[in-house]
Amino acid sequence: MRPATIDLSFQLAGLKLNNPLILASGILGVSGSMLRRIAQEGVGAVTTKSFGFTAREGYPGPVITEVASGFLNSLGLPNPGSEQMKTEIEEAKKGGVPVIASIYGFTEEEYGKAASAAQEAGADALELNISCPHVEEVGVEIGRNPDLVAKVTAAAKTNFNGPLIVKLSPNVADIVAIAEAAAKAGAKALTAINTVRAIAIDIETRRPILGGKFGGLSGPAMKPIALRCVYELYEKISLPIIGCGGITSWQDVVEFLLAGASAVQIGSALVNKDLVIFRELAEGLRTYLSSHGHSRLEEIVGTAHV
Repeated sequence: MRPATIDLSFQLAGLKLNNPLILASGILGVSGSMLRRIAQEGVGAVTTKSFGFTAREGYPGPVITEVASGFLNSLGLPNPGSEQMKTEIEEAKKGGVPVIASIYGFTEEEYGKAASAAQEAGADALELNISCPHVEEVGVEIGRNPDLVAKVTAAAKTNFNGPLIVKLSPNVADIVAIAEAAAKAGAKALTAINTVRAIAIDIETRRPILGGKFGGLSGPAMKPIALRCVYELYEKISLPIIGCGGITSWQDVVEFLLAGASAVQIGSALVNKDLVIFRELAEGLRTYLSSHGHSRLEEIVGTAHV
């Protein structure tokens, strides 16, 4: 018998979410008014674009190119700095859903200062970007080194009272070791994964297409990699996991939940499907749960494991 009601709400590291769909960092996340609008489109939470203590211009163009089954971007973490982002977070909070502030830094001190700004702005949670694949010392170095991951996580924790989420890189030999370091330093959840380091070359100019040379691969091409990372982490780490990478349909959402994710982030799919995707994914998820005799998300999380 199908359950009469389907409840998509749940607790994620102390955050109350109406559903498991979260706007990923880097997509429409600089403007507080845009984040507020997205919050009204059926999303469970929103994540800001990654910001640091000081403003950053980013790389010269081109900064994004379409590739087979996805996109390659090398933005270089452009952002207006923590003071401006405090204003944007305050505006985003008016949307009525949890606001997750994504921060980065080049040193422990910078992570701590950005975390303080997020705290002052009233962010509900903090996502540490330790895994940007095209900016030296933010992801290429920090995200691969368990000791550095532990240090920046601890620095952020000292300056932020809410839950810390660490966004992991797939560009490592052992993602579990990095996750363990983050957990021991105070992380309350994990996001798996950030983009995959990649490159595209123009055969006429015989030069890399992107201004930053290397970029981060996003979109459907990276879904199997992200799904594998979630599956591995679920078997070794007790923290809740947010799946991220190539999610474009409700079937993708279900796959990540079965692999062990408690929630998912949506990013590149917005390019083709716009904000309506959140309501479409939620409806598809409700239908799936109902047709399989479930009433709550928790009943299917991790059930692909034997």
